[in-house]
Amino acid sequence: MRENDRYLQVAIAAAKAAGRIQKLHYGGSHQVEYKGEINPVTEVDTLCERAIVQMISETFPDHDLLTEERPFEGKGSPWKWIIDPLDGTTNYFHGFPCFSVSIGLEVGGEVRLGVVYHPLLNELFYAEKGEGAFLNGNPIHVSRTDHLDRSFLSTGFPYDVREHTDFYLRYFRQFIIKSFAVRRPGSAAIDLSYLAAGRFDGFWEFKLHPWDVAAASLMITEAGGKVTDFQGRPFNIYSKEILASNGLIHKEMLQAIQEMDAR
Repeated sequence: MRENDRYLQVAIAAAKAAGRIQKLHYGGSHQVEYKGEINPVTEVDTLCERAIVQMISETFPDHDLLTEERPFEGKGSPWKWIIDPLDGTTNYFHGFPCFSVSIGLEVGGEVRLGVVYHPLLNELFYAEKGEGAFLNGNPIHVSRTDHLDRSFLSTGFPYDVREHTDFYLRYFRQFIIKSFAVRRPGSAAIDLSYLAAGRFDGFWEFKLHPWDVAAASLMITEAGGKVTDFQGRPFNIYSKEILASNGLIHKEMLQAIQEMDAR
């Protein structure tokens, strides 16, 4: 077995273990706490994180783990697992069936592996650097839509949307006007995975975290798409803006942003 296969197998097993926990508790009542005014966390987030961390730590005890729900305590390893145990917490505890598990592996500052699991649909998206992107074992590719006005886009709003409503709505308004349609599902990992699979054509958002984007941004590039910041510069999972597309509409999306910023 290749060493890389071992990493992927562990990531998939951990994602599915967390997915089973999500399915088990889905539709019930939940203990909801708030890290911010509209930034919730439930007991299921914690249970999922515990299961993922245990599986990865037992197999790779020297690796670093960056997760959403606990402070980062780095060991200085070049291997860093980047984990969102439940992406779409608000959807989850409201019973809205759009949430996921996201697990990425960064090696020496480069994301080399990504897994996103949608448990209710049993859809497992995964990618390895240089090996392509897959959904339930089948290769996936970005869409061939080549005009923004025929494009199906997705986005989300940061947790400070109440403080900066007008700013974020400027972008939303611009892309509603310029595209065919815009959706706001509420799980960035799913949005980006769907883009990799050709279901969406483009995506933009501010102030996402590494655990939101590490796994699925790799899927997009491995599926033939493009990911940058809002100026078209190379994307970094630690940056505060992401623009992703099938590549064919990327220039138009950048132009739409520049046109709005010039007003």
